[in-house]
Amino acid sequence: MVRNPLTPRERERGERLGGLLREARGSRSMVEIAAAAGISAETLRKIETGRAPTPAFFTVAALAGALGLSMDEIAASCALVPV
Repeated sequence: MVRNPLTPRERERGERLGGLLREARGSRSMVEIAAAAGISAETLRKIETGRAPTPAFFTVAALAGALGLSMDEIAASCALVPV
């Protein structure tokens, strides 16, 4: 299956998600949070840096739980702003 390229706005949303996760992680290690969420540290690294701007819902939910964030907080932070 060929995936359509992401729009600049979608990439921006991924960068906002990554920033939110980095901020919530604070001084905790990537390995610690990734293990708590049941994902690899490399996957978390890609999400935090925006290289994986559209992670699966269950990945985001697992990270939210590991970081003590609500899905509402994540949605509000990452919502696309109308142009």
